[in-house]
Amino acid sequence: MKILIAYDGSPCAERALEDLQRAGLPAQAEARIVVIAEVFVPPLESADSPASETPFPEVQQARALVVQEMEAAQHDAMQAKARVQALFPGWAVHTDVSADSPGWGVIKQADAWSPDLIVVGSHGRSALGRLVLGSVSQTVVMHARHSVRVARPSSRPPTAPVHVLLGVDGSPDAEAVVAAMAARIWPPGSTASLVAVREARMPAVLAPGAAFLEKWVTPHTAAATGWLATMLEAMQQPLQAAGLTVTTSIHDGDPKRLLPALAAEWEVESLVVGARGLSRVERFLMGSVSATVAARAHCSVEVIRPGTATMQPLLEGSAR
Repeated sequence: MKILIAYDGSPCAERALEDLQRAGLPAQAEARIVVIAEVFVPPLESADSPASETPFPEVQQARALVVQEMEAAQHDAMQAKARVQALFPGWAVHTDVSADSPGWGVIKQADAWSPDLIVVGSHGRSALGRLVLGSVSQTVVMHARHSVRVARPSSRPPTAPVHVLLGVDGSPDAEAVVAAMAARIWPPGSTASLVAVREARMPAVLAPGAAFLEKWVTPHTAAATGWLATMLEAMQQPLQAAGLTVTTSIHDGDPKRLLPALAAEWEVESLVVGARGLSRVERFLMGSVSATVAARAHCSVEVIRPGTATMQPLLEGSAR
């Protein structure tokens, strides 16, 4: 497993490292610590420039700041590497330091390296940057092509059982959620809550041609409930095989509000959703469910994107 960890030395970034112990990650993995120095690198004068063409004092100061920031970023990277290696002795840990915009710098590194999971803290150093330009974690969740974990701290010890909530809707990305969690290694006694949310807006935004989605048009009928129950039954089997105690439930409401509320009520440590659900128009008009859940939840949130390899559908043979 390849894990890219965005780090900036902030307390939130430190808590994100601790949260890794509660994510069911394997004992053997390859991790890359990515530290982005938020500075502009002024161009250097060419070697054949006349000696009289000395840079302006402001340029000299800017270059000195770049050197200072890059050295600090390198220090942060080595600090995070030591911390991760202490937490996971079996991991091969590397560092990468660059100057860029934090969110987009992380995305560029992920595009180049293709990790299985990107880990970011929910907040970073720059409160003003979050206020004006939006959270770095939200940028990564919205635009990365890979699965993302927005890490928040837990008060429970690393070896204690974990409670994860999986929001599913029958889409391929929801199947990827189950497959990803079933591949993890969980402490004994860990539980998974599979939650399907019936949304009243769904009939208005169904894409034409998707025949199996017609079962959502009358969400309160016995047929629709039966389809959801069949879906949940199929999805819980691989989770049980991974040693998780699984419960299933069907709820009515807005998933962007309901899933964080259930996570808080049930005191789960991780809320896991797919990057895309059944409703494409809903995402365009009202924003991504996954991004909104990642912003609102008080626990860690993972947004799962399917890998490039073809996955065996979990619902094969079911009424889908």
